[in-house]
Amino acid sequence: MQKIRLLTDTTSDIPAEIAQELGIELQSIPLAINGKGYLEGKDFTNQEFYELLMQSKEIPATSRINAINFLDSYCRAAREGVQELVHVTICGSGSGTYESAQTAIQMFKSQQPELSGKMNIHLIDSRSYSFGYGHAVIEGALLANGGASIREVLDAVNLWLDSTEIFLACYSLDFAKKSGRINSTAAFVGELLGLRPVIHMVEGGNRVLEKVRGDKNVVPAVCRLTKAALTENGKYYVMKGMLDEPAEELSALLTKEIGYPPAGIYNLGASVSINAGPRVVATVVQGKRRVK
Repeated sequence: MQKIRLLTDTTSDIPAEIAQELGIELQSIPLAINGKGYLEGKDFTNQEFYELLMQSKEIPATSRINAINFLDSYCRAAREGVQELVHVTICGSGSGTYESAQTAIQMFKSQQPELSGKMNIHLIDSRSYSFGYGHAVIEGALLANGGASIREVLDAVNLWLDSTEIFLACYSLDFAKKSGRINSTAAFVGELLGLRPVIHMVEGGNRVLEKVRGDKNVVPAVCRLTKAALTENGKYYVMKGMLDEPAEELSALLTKEIGYPPAGIYNLGASVSINAGPRVVATVVQGKRRVK
């Protein structure tokens, strides 16, 4: 049986305990908050980050993972007898992490020819964020641990990545204003009218699908969009920031409307929260496979 390992970054929002249980390696995304450096998943919990985010005078900045970090992972995996390494990264158009991985692969081949001859690296740009690719990595690890071939693992990972959609609603426009995604005037008017944007994230892009009025209309809107996008018997997840109640309400409504509960409720990590803020709720949905 081939020895297969899955490698990804912490923007996948895979909980550390699940990663450890399945043998998934998580590389931490570097952040700078008020001039101080942090590593996601190591220097703070999600709840601690939400507090840091709320208290921060400036929008925290994320950085790409250094190629040297990936090179270390590749060498370690090869020395441990891994034959097939599946490396899934955060969306390449939104981060330089995928580019760092490409550089690391070239370094691995040129600097470690003996090790590189023992292991294949399958680098995949997720074109997504959060559990939009976190689920794909988990699915791949489950298959690999169950004795599946590398082709079966890659097919399952790519099927999800070609199908995943995210619907994210913000309960505040403060962070969209701070990050420059909307101007101050639009944010002021939006808050005055109680508008809550529902954003569709797919294939690395994002756009506002709807602007619902008032907090009470957020959960029904996200539920309706999720139900419409979900394939028959498809998997879906509920994601949350610092607010538990909307996620619980959304989970209950989706369970009622769809007929089965979400595959899980997890926290959104730093990369999404920085731009959308910690007062958010979202779903990650298995939609129809997109034709390329």
